[in-house]
Amino acid sequence: MIDLPPTTGDRIIRHPPPGRRDQIATPVCIPCRLRPIDAAVWHNDTMLIYAGIDEAGYGPMLGPLCVGCSVFTVDDADPADGPPNLWERLDDVVTRGGRDARRRIAVDDSKKLKGSNQAKAHPLRHLERGVLSFLSTRVVDGPDDRGHAPPPTDAALFAMTHTDLPTSVATPWYRSNTTLPVAHDADALAIDAARLDRGMNAAGVRLLDLQCEAIDAGEFNRRLAGGSNKASINLDTVVRHVVRIREASRSADPNAIPRIVCDRQGGRSHYRAWLQDCFPDGAIRILGETPSVSRYRVDDSEGGFVIGFETGSEDRHLPIALASMTAKYLRELAMIRMNRFFKEHIPELKPTAGYVQDGRRFVQEVAPVLETVGINRSEFIRTS
Repeated sequence: MIDLPPTTGDRIIRHPPPGRRDQIATPVCIPCRLRPIDAAVWHNDTMLIYAGIDEAGYGPMLGPLCVGCSVFTVDDADPADGPPNLWERLDDVVTRGGRDARRRIAVDDSKKLKGSNQAKAHPLRHLERGVLSFLSTRVVDGPDDRGHAPPPTDAALFAMTHTDLPTSVATPWYRSNTTLPVAHDADALAIDAARLDRGMNAAGVRLLDLQCEAIDAGEFNRRLAGGSNKASINLDTVVRHVVRIREASRSADPNAIPRIVCDRQGGRSHYRAWLQDCFPDGAIRILGETPSVSRYRVDDSEGGFVIGFETGSEDRHLPIALASMTAKYLRELAMIRMNRFFKEHIPELKPTAGYVQDGRRFVQEVAPVLETVGINRSEFIRTS
């Protein structure tokens, strides 16, 4: 059984009145061609809770592994019709591509939206615009309510998304702040966010939550030493997000059965045993297992949820694409902090994205700083 940390519940979330459906047809899983499932698997009388989970930084040797999660409520979305296409629902304000004459906000796989460091335009412009605009539509009460204005610093953004970076003496490269936005004008972003908010309201779509968990090299290495591997570290983070999604879902509608979609890592296609370990008191029902999609229904004393693991999921599920963008954008902000710290010691130092080949170059060049400052390499460099 995975030890789950307590989840946060200090924000009061408002949402529009839910739509209702009096009848529901027998659903067929689309587009994965899984066997038909009965209506009880999906049906709830209020709204669809639709969530996506994806990571960034799985392969690098430097910087954090970031796992993002976005949670939406969708009115009038019959699960019998398969997952709703939020790109179509939000067509007035959202697009897939980075170029759009209508000034819609790009939402896509983060690898497609991250620009080249050699290009004239800032490489984070699409990621930043999408993440900060969507985050501003999440309605909260209290001091966190900034209207449509973006957070002023990366530290504020990390706090809003519950992203914890270690800032102790052991990890001094994370102790500075970056002013946001880094690629846009704040007033222009607020206008984009307000337009997005109006479009989402008109379409009956609301962002319920947007979070990211960051696992830095030191914690990553400690988990490896404790018997975990890269895949299990990522899956442990997924299940913590599932717990948070269920909590957010209950705050919006206690009777909702959230639909959660995750990007599949590697060649694994069977998750029932893992789910049973995570939810030992739950009844796990296999809805389908194919080479591209694995889907399950989980029921326990706290209710039920449906979770799927899919290849190429960023192309089919907007919540996963937004989760991918969030994880990538926050990881890039963490790397900005890291590069800034070492450049203060070596002004001519070329920054790194942390991936293995260039990461080795970077580690070699900053080796004198590691020694002078007294940085433990196991806190800085992943061992796997």
